[in-house]
Amino acid sequence: MGDIVHALPAVASLKQGFPGSHLTWVIEPQWAALIEGNPFVDRVILLRRRDASGLLASLRELRSATFDFAVDFQGLLKSAVVAAAARPERIFGWDRGQLREAAAGVFYTHRASSTAAHVVDRNLDLAAAAGAAHAVRVFPLPPGRPEAPLPDGDFVLASPLAGWRAKQWPLENYLALARLLSNECNLPLVLNVPHDAPLGTADGVWPHACGLPGLIDATRRAAAVVGVDSGPMHLAAALGKPGVALFGPTDPARNGPYGDSLRVLRSPGAVTTYKRLDSIDESMRRITPEEVFETLRAALDCARGSSGCSPK
Repeated sequence: MGDIVHALPAVASLKQGFPGSHLTWVIEPQWAALIEGNPFVDRVILLRRRDASGLLASLRELRSATFDFAVDFQGLLKSAVVAAAARPERIFGWDRGQLREAAAGVFYTHRASSTAAHVVDRNLDLAAAAGAAHAVRVFPLPPGRPEAPLPDGDFVLASPLAGWRAKQWPLENYLALARLLSNECNLPLVLNVPHDAPLGTADGVWPHACGLPGLIDATRRAAAVVGVDSGPMHLAAALGKPGVALFGPTDPARNGPYGDSLRVLRSPGAVTTYKRLDSIDESMRRITPEEVFETLRAALDCARGSSGCSPK
């Protein structure tokens, strides 16, 4: 999810850089809602990898058109293979030092590197290497649609899950944050979690289980968000939502919220690592609910131009 959000400006730049071009985006079905109605995308091909018949159907659709070139922003073996399967004249990808999987480089005819810190800007550099003359820094995300009830008034939205557990913040900390928001600001904390999440009857917590369209809708409607290094946080940043992004083992300079709407909290002494560990990193545990609450309240104050909290 984050990879797709981070690629949106680069894709817009490619479309604008080649007037009259026809741009196709190959995407897995579970993420397709992110590019619904995208004005820079002419055709969407769903990559169905879960069974052989679906994969063959995707391959036939991919080969039904002729492509001048392909761009692999992910730098993974699977994405490079898809680019090659389209049989374009040229394939643009990352230089060896910036690939996420070294084997992907075998499929590229043209390689680029970037000195930019953030992934969004790196993607823009790759688009420029492919011929996009000007960077178009836009995130044309769809409106989404309601999929589960939400509070009638203002609320704070949090998505506790992440790609691997080391990047997560302890669930009990969200419950403590919810109590602070309820007591001090009269704001509910909407937690975007599965139906079976162990929340109990925590004060101030509003569980919200939904799919991707529902998450987009809830993010747009939220007064502020609390996120970790995960797709929902990058979605919120792309939509310019105020709030707080919590970081531990991953580097916020590279993977942090793009733009300045979200304030980053990272414990001093956090060690940068991208190991997919199955336990919450200690640096994430050192971020307290009180610290998050105060930063969140300041973000709300700034966004509203006045007091963000209305005490009971």
